[in-house]
Amino acid sequence: MFSRKVESLSALSEAAKELISIFPDERVFAFYGKMGAGKTTFIQSICRELGSRDNITSPTFALINEYNTAKMESIFHFDFYRIKDIEEAFDLGYEDYIYSGSYCLIEWPEMIEPLLPEKMVEVKIEVSEDGTRQISAQII
Repeated sequence: MFSRKVESLSALSEAAKELISIFPDERVFAFYGKMGAGKTTFIQSICRELGSRDNITSPTFALINEYNTAKMESIFHFDFYRIKDIEEAFDLGYEDYIYSGSYCLIEWPEMIEPLLPEKMVEVKIEVSEDGTRQISAQII
């Protein structure tokens, strides 16, 4: 179980490092949170902690971006916000990515929930009235 209050953007790096260290063997992370909660920003920090120096952006229209670590390992970043139906995930070949053994960081996983693997890390980001974020994660 992971739970961390994040009060500033600079604290995201430490939270990302901690999240990865708590779940060292997990590769599929599903990020839940309202629009503007900071899912993409947190994923940017996670990618940096994993060693990627690529330009990390939301794949809102492409649905998936691939980044590489310094060791040339793949990180797949999904954003299913604009998916119209679950068939689009099949057309994308989601299974090839999800079961590849590479990191898969999924925004808006609720849009493809029936397709998610049985074991993954559920990451929830909640925004407080003061602008701080509460990030919690657990294996489900």
